[in-house]
Amino acid sequence: MDLFANHHTKVKASELRDKSQAELTQTLDQYKRELLDLKVQQVAGAAAAKSSKIRDIRKNIARVLTVITQQNRDAVRAEYAGKKHIPKDLRAKKTRALRRVMTQYELSRKTVRQHKKDQHFGPRQYAIKA
Repeated sequence: MDLFANHHTKVKASELRDKSQAELTQTLDQYKRELLDLKVQQVAGAAAAKSSKIRDIRKNIARVLTVITQQNRDAVRAEYAGKKHIPKDLRAKKTRALRRVMTQYELSRKTVRQHKKDQHFGPRQYAIKA
């Protein structure tokens, strides 16, 4: 693969987004195997340059996992598009107070008792002294 031509270069997330789920999983496995090999070499007492390679590989693994997560969330988001209920992790976060604010419809509703009061006892009319 061209991704592994030079280990010190980081893989770009934009390149990863073009890949399918299977290719991403395969890439992830390769990076994990490579990381394992590097760690074994590090324990064996290899050069200090390996530590920078290990860092690059760890970051590449994180990028691949991030892209996989993004693709999964986009798929779920597309699945729930237009439906009434959406999973909580896909809903707008906002703040707790804002999530609980009543809608305009809820604010305009009246209880049966209030409705009867309004019907039987209209708005008060005051006589104004001249």
